[in-house]
Amino acid sequence: MELFGGRIAVTVAELTSGEDGKCVMTYSNYKNLTSRRSVLTVLRQGKGLDHPALVAYDSLPERFKTKFTAKYGDPSKMMDQEKEALGTDEAAREYYSAYRLPDGSGLKEAKIEEYALNASVLGRLIEACNTQMAMRHLCGNGTPVRWAGILAESERLRNEYGHTLPRNEARLREKMRQFKSEGYGCLVSGKLSNANAVKIGEAEGRQIIALKRSRVPVYTTAQIFEKYNEIASGKGWKQLRSMSALTQFLSRPEVEARWKDAELGDKAAKMIYSRQHATLLPTARDALWYGDGTKLNLYYKTYKDGKYVPATLQVYEVIDAASEVLLGYNISTVENFESMREAVRNALEFAGHKPVELVYDNQGGTKRADAKEWLAKAAELSRPTAPHNAPSKTIESIFGRFQAQVLHKHWFFTGGNVTDKSDRSKPNLDFLEANVGKLPTYHELMELYPRLRDEWNRMVHPKHAGKSRMEVYLQGVNPRSVALTDAIRRDLFWVTTPKPSTFTNYGITITVAGVRHQYEVLREDGMPDLEWRSRNTGRQFYVQYDPRDMSEVRLLTKDTNYGFQFVTLAKTYIEIHRALQDQTEEERRFIRREQEEVKEDRVRRYLENKALEIEHGVAPEQNGLASPGLKGISQKEFERLADKARRIPRDPEPSEIYPSTTGQAGKALSNMTYDELAAIDRI
Repeated sequence: MELFGGRIAVTVAELTSGEDGKCVMTYSNYKNLTSRRSVLTVLRQGKGLDHPALVAYDSLPERFKTKFTAKYGDPSKMMDQEKEALGTDEAAREYYSAYRLPDGSGLKEAKIEEYALNASVLGRLIEACNTQMAMRHLCGNGTPVRWAGILAESERLRNEYGHTLPRNEARLREKMRQFKSEGYGCLVSGKLSNANAVKIGEAEGRQIIALKRSRVPVYTTAQIFEKYNEIASGKGWKQLRSMSALTQFLSRPEVEARWKDAELGDKAAKMIYSRQHATLLPTARDALWYGDGTKLNLYYKTYKDGKYVPATLQVYEVIDAASEVLLGYNISTVENFESMREAVRNALEFAGHKPVELVYDNQGGTKRADAKEWLAKAAELSRPTAPHNAPSKTIESIFGRFQAQVLHKHWFFTGGNVTDKSDRSKPNLDFLEANVGKLPTYHELMELYPRLRDEWNRMVHPKHAGKSRMEVYLQGVNPRSVALTDAIRRDLFWVTTPKPSTFTNYGITITVAGVRHQYEVLREDGMPDLEWRSRNTGRQFYVQYDPRDMSEVRLLTKDTNYGFQFVTLAKTYIEIHRALQDQTEEERRFIRREQEEVKEDRVRRYLENKALEIEHGVAPEQNGLASPGLKGISQKEFERLADKARRIPRDPEPSEIYPSTTGQAGKALSNMTYDELAAIDRI
């Protein structure tokens, strides 16, 4: 079965053969039907084994068409598949686009199109050949491929598409054989390779590359041409006759790779030749945060040397990669770890969760031991990004769009990064100079920048139509992110002093960022805890504090085996005015109450210590001497305060302690006054 003259033609063998089943018609039927010309249409008379007779399929009576279709399939559909539009072989196009001639140059676009078309036609002809063989096999017909039909198809495709394959049958058959065994390369003309033969040898090429890489001195292409010919004369090499040969050599991809880094720098060469990963951004919020410091791309004015001058600041931004929301930031005069920590803390406080992964820029401050320790706690995984690899930083792309879409609208925009070559990314310095006095002040810039960040966050997310970046973030959930608790906040945000401080009668004092802070331990009623003081004055404590709220600190001790242990909270040391006219009534009440409690504490300690002396027989009164009284406390006050002291709970003691001898008991009693004896009895 094949196409003949635009009609579907079947062979006599296909109609009458019964080797693989019932025949469509007997040979006698065929002879009878062909004898009556009005029934079967013979398109071609049979002329031997390779030239069978062809009958028009559409002339078969319906009963024979039904049998033919049942046995071989629908010829119309099979032929339609064979006649479908010639598709371009995309693999061939890619092959010829990447093809390099011996001199390193590529094929011209016209040749790429020609060879890709020829490859597509050859593929169609080979497929037609295989189909013909398969159909004949199904019909039990072992006759060879009819090449006249293949050649006719080739010419039809030539008229329709304009391919350049051989018109001669023998040459076409050879090209098809060669294409099946050698592939796409057999279609490239040998004339192209010969015309572009390499004319610069290995040694000569190395010399040219060395001159191109030279930095002392730096040669232009024209100077390399002259210098090379000068060297070639001394070494017996052939001289270059034209600049085009040199330019063509240096432009070869494999040659460019050997001098590009010397001319543009390693970073630029890396961007050209190093493979970049194709990555997919996270789909859940808080899965990946990026942190990076950059110039805050807005000028402000500052006063210097008697005039206003433009100035800029640094900003550290933390961004959620999935939603592109600017989560937290910190503005500073220099980029350092302290600014980074504040920005990350702002992001954590806003999010209410720790990120699963935090990627930050590799600035020097992050290499400190305390910085590494803190960053390790800020996320489940914290890591620096690869240095000098901007494409790996999603935040760089977001910064660029933030600048172009939001910051760029302001006339005092500083421009984009120095590597951005667009004219729109450069500031108008003449206009800026003429309007320095109109620039925002530092405080105005501090108020403006949060509004610009909010504008970015409220803009529609590029991959979530109809939703702003902030909506994408707030509506998202990440089950792996850890919610912030008070304990986590304290662990992340509170700082512990590197050295302990001593608690004195003035409380405990630390200095943070050059500012002195003084604390003391208070009772629940807000008064100084004198009992705690009496037990801990002189003791050393580490102080843990929140840099954003210095009103309360935690006092810790440090055990060699167990580390820090919490002791108690301390609050800002209570201060009162020295001058009476400045004192408030509340301060005066505090002074009176505090004086009373101090006296009470003194009496309590005096009585407890005196009882201890007597218990162990070392009291001065037990040895013929007298103890000095408490200064500033009258006898009447002593009695009153002793009565109060007896209400202070103490460790249980025996109901009575007997002296070892009656003489000792009498001696002790004779040396005590009535008042002292009564006071001790009260406690």
